[in-house]
Amino acid sequence: ATGSTGDGYGFARKLGHTIMPLKPSLVPMEIEEDWIKDVQGLSLRNVKLIARIGDKFIHEEFGEMIFTHYGISGPIVLSMSNVINKFDRKHIKLSIDLKPALSKEKLDIRILRDFEMFKNKQIKNGLKKLLPVKLIPIIIAQSGIDEDKPIHQITKEDRARLVDNIKSLQLTFRKFRPIEEAIVTSGGISTKEINSSTMESKIVPGLYFAGEIIDVDGLTGGYNLQIAYSTGYLAGINV
Repeated sequence: ATGSTGDGYGFARKLGHTIMPLKPSLVPMEIEEDWIKDVQGLSLRNVKLIARIGDKFIHEEFGEMIFTHYGISGPIVLSMSNVINKFDRKHIKLSIDLKPALSKEKLDIRILRDFEMFKNKQIKNGLKKLLPVKLIPIIIAQSGIDEDKPIHQITKEDRARLVDNIKSLQLTFRKFRPIEEAIVTSGGISTKEINSSTMESKIVPGLYFAGEIIDVDGLTGGYNLQIAYSTGYLAGINV
């Protein structure tokens, strides 16, 4: 979209510079689960997206996201991609906390209150005040409960599984969308080889770098615009 063919990386490499691996950043993610297609177009607000490598916590983002036909997108997904693209993607685990403002105990109390209101209905009709309609069958299925089970037959163990899935809806990360769909590029010319006060190459005197060709990228588009303006200004006044 910028008109760049990426020649700058090749020029810099031939002149002796190190190019850190190029990756898409601020980019949507593809998810393995088939049920994603059933909720495409659904936007979520005030949710928490959490990333782990194995059982180790990596990062979390709070805010808005959207389900698509291939996976997930939206502000917190794009910001998350900027962090987790630094890790081995084969081991990334994602989960969504649909009710981050409620502890598991308070969520269970809330579910009990709703169940009392809908006690003569089936479970699939008892969560409408708590969850988006499209997500209800997903949460019920993930919890191993028959969606036609009457609410008055729901056990404490059933509720515990519901709470677990609402607080931690698991997503299997497949891959990032193509770099053509990314807002910025992660990677580029190593910052160790650039004088940060002038943007001049430490390897080739008289050669200056600015913007996205450098291995710097921020959590949102605005930060990346600022990087471009600031490095461009520094390079310009020093040239």
